[in-house]
Amino acid sequence: MRLWKRAAGAVKDKYSIWVARLAPRGPCRNPDLETVIIKATSHDEQCMDYKNVQRVFRWLRTSPLYLKPILYTISKRMEKTHSWVVALKGLMLIHGVFCFDLPIVQRMGRLPFDFSRFTDGHMSPEKGWGFNAFVRAYFAYLDHKSVFICAKAKKLSKNGKERGTEETLMEELENSEKLQGLIDMLIQIKPWNEHMKVVLILEAMDCIMDEVIELYDTFCTEIDRLLVKIYDVGGKVEASIGLSIVEKAEFQGDKLSLYFDFCRDIGVLNASECPKILRIPEKDIHELRKIINGVPEKKILEGTKNDVKANVDKAIISENNLRTVISEKWEVFDDDIVIDVKENPSNVASCDIVTTNPFLESCSLVPYIVLPDLICL
Repeated sequence: MRLWKRAAGAVKDKYSIWVARLAPRGPCRNPDLETVIIKATSHDEQCMDYKNVQRVFRWLRTSPLYLKPILYTISKRMEKTHSWVVALKGLMLIHGVFCFDLPIVQRMGRLPFDFSRFTDGHMSPEKGWGFNAFVRAYFAYLDHKSVFICAKAKKLSKNGKERGTEETLMEELENSEKLQGLIDMLIQIKPWNEHMKVVLILEAMDCIMDEVIELYDTFCTEIDRLLVKIYDVGGKVEASIGLSIVEKAEFQGDKLSLYFDFCRDIGVLNASECPKILRIPEKDIHELRKIINGVPEKKILEGTKNDVKANVDKAIISENNLRTVISEKWEVFDDDIVIDVKENPSNVASCDIVTTNPFLESCSLVPYIVLPDLICL
């Protein structure tokens, strides 16, 4: 049965190549390029044809203008296929196109085909559901990633035209949340059955593992930078979003650890290079909660008044428990003299009365500032 399926797949590929060579050239049609793409996405489930994949990439390196016929050909082939093998190879090819740092690739937007409801037409539902789920999850991630890259490229282009414009802290936090969402979608891509451990699936998992490592490293770098920024200029709203991201990162780190262990167990080669899981220090989480739960302004003012009153009370009490005498004029007292104006008004005359402000003069004695009709003990 498997030999018959392989032979039928080879016949389909040859027929598709024959039709492509007879097709007229046009803005979106290039027979030579279509032939290479058909070979790169053949029905052979043994492995990916990397030789023809590199030929496709060579066309794209030659000129970004070839992106349009590449996407057109892949789209037409993906729309017609009911084979998980062809679908998966097409997704891996598109994934490789994303690796090109070209503006035209970054502005591609959503994928030109839809695999959200893909179903293999050559397998029973009992055997095919795992392959179907793998293709759907892979497509969902690439589609969302393409939208994310496109939106970011447009925003950078807009900020480039408006000089001096940078992303706000809130926009950067939103990007971090989207990165976490992409990581969640990535770890849903995995073989679900024992009989899915075939060469092509493992090759696709190598691509997925590379993507997980790169994306998670980007997220860790971003969140470290954003936490510092929140501590400096962030408010309660930004701190609340930051805390939500941090808490999810802790939970997501545990899921990533399990995912890496699973990949090692099934023999994914790149799983041996797994990154360290991000662990946010408890003191950083505590700082975010302090910003969120900050002391209300009324309490801060009351506390400030109490502190000031306590400091004043301490300041007016000397070390020798001397009393401060109140008068309507500036007076200077010797350290050993205690004067009470009300009890001994005659003693005031015996003191040297200073008619000017002693703080403006160079005086070795420490004056006491007093207010009329008040005695402070």
